[in-house]
Amino acid sequence: MNRMSDDFCRVILEDFLRNSWAPIKTLVDAVNAFKPENRRPVQLYKFADGRRADETFDGNRFFLRASVEYANPHLTVEEVQGIVGAKLLEVCGNYFSQNGLRQPDGGDVVRLCELLKKPSEGKIVSFLLNTDDVEPDRYSINPLKTSIVESGQSALPAANVKTAGLALDLKFADKYEGKLICSGEIDLMLDKLAGSGGSYLDFVDSVKYTQLKRYSDVFGMELFLPALRMPLTTLQDEAKNGLLHHIISETHQSYDSVRQAYECMGRSMSNRTTLLTIPHSDKGYGSKRAARGKLYFNETRFEKMNVRYVNTPLYPNDVDKEDVSVAKCEDNFTVPAQKLSDYAYIETPSSPQFFLYSLGSPEDAALWHGVGVFGATQLLQSYTTVRTICRDAKFMAGLKENYGARVDAPLHLNLTPASQWVHPVYRNIDASIGCVKALGDLARMGMKIEHLASIV
Repeated sequence: MNRMSDDFCRVILEDFLRNSWAPIKTLVDAVNAFKPENRRPVQLYKFADGRRADETFDGNRFFLRASVEYANPHLTVEEVQGIVGAKLLEVCGNYFSQNGLRQPDGGDVVRLCELLKKPSEGKIVSFLLNTDDVEPDRYSINPLKTSIVESGQSALPAANVKTAGLALDLKFADKYEGKLICSGEIDLMLDKLAGSGGSYLDFVDSVKYTQLKRYSDVFGMELFLPALRMPLTTLQDEAKNGLLHHIISETHQSYDSVRQAYECMGRSMSNRTTLLTIPHSDKGYGSKRAARGKLYFNETRFEKMNVRYVNTPLYPNDVDKEDVSVAKCEDNFTVPAQKLSDYAYIETPSSPQFFLYSLGSPEDAALWHGVGVFGATQLLQSYTTVRTICRDAKFMAGLKENYGARVDAPLHLNLTPASQWVHPVYRNIDASIGCVKALGDLARMGMKIEHLASIV
């Protein structure tokens, strides 16, 4: 490890200990009070040399969830901060849980810097929840964006996107050089695209894990965190009697089951246009933002769901607010109630809402990104509420006993919005990590994490 990486690690760690001591203490208290109950093993994976390698963890460990997205094939500044933050929480949480909470001294800092260079060794395991139902260019930062649209895949969930026909958008690369993307990352993407075997998810993971290996050396921290793909990969892999299948079936049994799910989201049943899971079109469309729908009932009996897909603008990047990505799709169809109340993904592919499918994640704590400014507080409220009523057996009883689901609300931690890492010049959080020429600029921004104590 070179001196520069040691300096980066120490600068970030010392700022973290100085400015995030309260959430560290809260995490340690949660770990010390943690009493797992023979939970099932958790299978995660990493990508090394372009290949997936699975790793199984004891289910009784304390899982801390971070995240990256498949909406961009490269790592952004925001994503890297989240990964670094998760690693710091994991290592500091394990260290002070084992050695006792106390104000750290110089010796503690030296030992923590050494532990940050190693894979997880304690009770806490940090991992990445990679959401695979997102559009492949949701935020207008994907250098493959033109070919994604022209190949008809802009409204497909990332899990179903194929790399054949995808190509670099030269105009995008030129326009955003140094602001959203850099030439070295373009070269990496072209190399990994050629060896992707057709899978867009494997392509993205291969790019990001290659970058994580490099930046582990740069930051002096082992950032090679294991990952879990959800929800579509999980639905594809599990049997019809699996947890996510059961959740989709249970929430579509009747007017009352839908009402309870709506209440978790803070929604009224007056219009019934919020879909709890979004069925994919026969044409492959699955964009949640582009889908329009309605649930129909005959008194209390659920009858059908109508779904329309329409051309829909998605989101702009932070550099050019006029450059809005798009989901291009047109379709209209009806799904009979039985296809949802007795659910089988193989027959009716669909994308469930996050607050539902996250019940299948092993997380005991979660690190959010800028809730209050960049993240939606309402999402956390629905996420927490559904766990509370499931835990109290008021809705979908038996998830913990029969499926090993985590129904207790996890510890909510948050990258403090005012202190999120940004491009040192353009001040955008969606810049690729390669755009930052002097990474010491990020290290000096520090690491400020807060505990979101009151969500509901």
